[in-house]
Amino acid sequence: MRVLVISDIHANLHALEAVLAAAPAHDVVWNLGDVVGYGANPEEAIDGARALGSLVVRGNHDRACAGLMGIEDFTENAARAVRWTQKVLSAERREWLRELMAGPVAPEGSAEVSCVHGSPRDEDEYLFTFNDAWPLLRRPAARITFFGHTHVQGGFASNGEEFFHLRPDLDGGDEAEEAELALRAGARYLLNPGSVGQPRDGDWRAAFALYDSARSLLVWHRVPYCVAEAQKRIRAAGLPEYLADRLSEGR
Repeated sequence: MRVLVISDIHANLHALEAVLAAAPAHDVVWNLGDVVGYGANPEEAIDGARALGSLVVRGNHDRACAGLMGIEDFTENAARAVRWTQKVLSAERREWLRELMAGPVAPEGSAEVSCVHGSPRDEDEYLFTFNDAWPLLRRPAARITFFGHTHVQGGFASNGEEFFHLRPDLDGGDEAEEAELALRAGARYLLNPGSVGQPRDGDWRAAFALYDSARSLLVWHRVPYCVAEAQKRIRAAGLPEYLADRLSEGR
């Protein structure tokens, strides 16, 4: 099975369209959440995610924009985006967000894989460091867990004795790029496809991954998109300037 793994679209329609145009042939899509928030095209992003007919795990921005959680812990820029999104979403799309599944979710037909937004033990937990990931790799809920939330492409692995921090070996720049990771039998993985709509790993290009279960292979991808148009939409919507500026810097 070939799986397109995406996460953190954050209402960036231009990035999502670029990812779908560049994605290799695949059988199914696993979406790790945060379809909305920050960006200026939440309704189009929801429609795009729904059209994929994919597994979608809810993210914290999805919950907030659906009114399922408060925004006291959000930054002021994030909170402003949530309030704006709540105003522009139709009732039907808001209900779709409310019905999204909480992770971890085991995809149909894949016994050794789990999909989450934050982490297997807490859907809002960030997995940035060795200390974050190690307890989860010692007693994994699944051999391979796909997660998002950090907006950082990469992950962690363990063979039971050693621990590895995984980052794709990419040159950066303005062109499409990919990096392969062979998944070893018996090893345990926490893997992040990166953010489609708001990368924060210093690379502005939209991120995604392709998982090939038959070949035990993960391929991380980065693709350019029209950042200027996404920024234009954010500014026209009256959203915080910072949310536009950060897109061109990958932060």
